Amino acid sequence: MKPGYMADIGLEIHAELQTQSKMFCACPVVDLTQAPPNTAVCPVCAGLPGALPVINRRAIDYALRVALALECTILETSLFARKNYFYPDLPKGYQISQYEHPLAQNGKLPVRTDEGWLDIRIRRVHLEEDTAKLSHMQADASDSHSLVDLNRAGIPLLEIVSEPDMHTIEQVRAYTRAQRTLLQYLGVNSGDLEKGVIRFEANVSVRPFGSKKLGTRVEIKNLNSFRTMTDAIAFELERQTSELDQGRSITQATLGWDEVNQVTVAQRNKEEAHDYRYFPEPDLPPLTITQTQISAALADLPERPDRRFRRYVSDFGLGAYQADLLTGDKTIADFFEATLSSMPQPDPTLVANWILGDLFALMNASSQRINDIRLSPRALASLINLLQKDRINNATAKSVLSKSFTSGDDPLKIIQDNSLEQVSDQKALTEIIKNLLSAHPQEVKAYRNGKTQLRQWFFGQVMQQTSSQANPAVIQELLDKHL
Repeated sequence: MKPGYMADIGLEIHAELQTQSKMFCACPVVDLTQAPPNTAVCPVCAGLPGALPVINRRAIDYALRVALALECTILETSLFARKNYFYPDLPKGYQISQYEHPLAQNGKLPVRTDEGWLDIRIRRVHLEEDTAKLSHMQADASDSHSLVDLNRAGIPLLEIVSEPDMHTIEQVRAYTRAQRTLLQYLGVNSGDLEKGVIRFEANVSVRPFGSKKLGTRVEIKNLNSFRTMTDAIAFELERQTSELDQGRSITQATLGWDEVNQVTVAQRNKEEAHDYRYFPEPDLPPLTITQTQISAALADLPERPDRRFRRYVSDFGLGAYQADLLTGDKTIADFFEATLSSMPQPDPTLVANWILGDLFALMNASSQRINDIRLSPRALASLINLLQKDRINNATAKSVLSKSFTSGDDPLKIIQDNSLEQVSDQKALTEIIKNLLSAHPQEVKAYRNGKTQLRQWFFGQVMQQTSSQANPAVIQELLDKHL
């Protein structure tokens, strides 16, 4: 963005809730990338006359979890309303949503940026139904058409609306990734952007530095990946500052993102709330949330990712990079803590290094996620404990980890069955070293004349003769003595 201006960016995050059925009917929620089009449809989600909606209780529970995790105020009574607009992906000609009386409002989410922690305020959290999916086809210039898949119509959709508290692309990226991780922690959304279960809409404006008044905002719709979102916002910031530099004003509008040409394109003038003609949904009663529901949901909340990150740094002494990698996925963080709790002498840094290094390498090579692997936290703890006690050395530990990862066998059993326990017997190692030095007098002479790099060669020879099972510290001590 050009110097002299300040950006103000707010985001609307639309997250599909992982319920088994849709928001207002019993149709199953199906994988849109796998299910045949228009197979999970009934009169309710198809918008047929006379069909009556019924609220999905599980969707309410999931939405409540998210709102409480975001420290929102829960409204005792919220209302569903009809949001009227006409588009091919809207079977009824209106969308059942919440607006004036949402489920929750006035929350916040701390996010970690290069400049430190930043609180992003949450304006509101509300429920609605998703629209159908449109696929635009164009064989050639004379043959273009659109196809409608109603499988997505009516899927529970949670909308999280932030205040315009983000001023850089880096802050936007940190906020959206933090929200995605939070939704995964809460078990309400898979976070799989490739399947379209999270989509973004950005409200973007710029103003001169020092100005207290926000600039005219535009809304960029239907951004379905982090890259697309940041590319679209970056382009729009450049466009708006260029317009203002040339003395032109910004027109409030709804924009789309042209992925091919990497530009925003106008879709329509920006609607205000009155353009949607909101009015209470006559077929649904007011939604009442009791204090009992709130207390039960609060008691069931997992530790929030940002709090877990801070704990890993303060209590475990991990670096920010390690803590970020571990807490970025709840299943990995759970595996890490389960490993620590299984160790007689927990060493958080050592466990983090083994998980983020060798275990991640094995997972990547086999294309497995951590909850799919055969190696248990208890088995990894046993392996690291044997390493701590010098019963095996680092090279043996890596080999045993690979075998246990593949077979699921206990590391101690693998070590005993294959006679892999570390050799620390000074008498046996002294004999090996003496024989080695006697067999290589020229190398010994060269070492003593200053060719000190030969020391590593002698070390390697001892390790080779002991099948890499010798205790490295004992070898180093004995080589120092005899060389």
